[in-house]
Amino acid sequence: MSDESTNAPALTRKRVRAPEAHREAILDAARAAFAERGYARATIREIAGRAGVTHGLVMRHFGSKEQLFLASVPGPRDLPELVPGPPEMLPDRIAQAFVARMEHSDGNDPFLALIRSAASDEQAATGLYEAMRRSSAAAYRTVLSGPDADERIDLIASQLIGVTFSRYVLRSGPVAEMPPERLVAYLTQTLRCLLEPVVLPEAAASSTRSGSSASFESSSPSFEGTSSS
Repeated sequence: MSDESTNAPALTRKRVRAPEAHREAILDAARAAFAERGYARATIREIAGRAGVTHGLVMRHFGSKEQLFLASVPGPRDLPELVPGPPEMLPDRIAQAFVARMEHSDGNDPFLALIRSAASDEQAATGLYEAMRRSSAAAYRTVLSGPDADERIDLIASQLIGVTFSRYVLRSGPVAEMPPERLVAYLTQTLRCLLEPVVLPEAAASSTRSGSSASFESSSPSFEGTSSS
């Protein structure tokens, strides 16, 4: 009797039959594949093999590799849980959650994957960034309004990606060396500024000249429920 089956890679698991178990099996396989091979190198076909399902079933559940990655690792998927609560404390919640997650990251965080993919596969990085942006924007849009909301959402992402690069990729310089609680304090202050709309000089001048209530309303903060501080 051939022992070929006993030497087969552990990569391929027994087919999962219970429909309710498909999603969890895929997510477990995705976490393992992304942790071992990284975002850029892991494939849907490999993940399907690990989960004991077909490539088509993975796509049916998640739609794309980007969406599967975001569903399987911490990060943007946690944002909808951070947004509810006192709006004035949202910057604190985002900063605390980001630093806590990154300090204990296993190296497979979406921000780390994005930075590493950008160095080797620009197309993969672009697809991942767009998926992250759509996911984050949907959550932020529940508390942000105004014509510049999309700009502020992108600026928040840029801030967090920059900190990720300095502290968790390069691991060099003052940002990398400061204690986590100090980083939280700085990030909270920065995010609070980004979450409130900026009144541009020309808009302020126009408002002063017109003196109209409409102009005042258009330049009032759009971070709903935020008290000035």
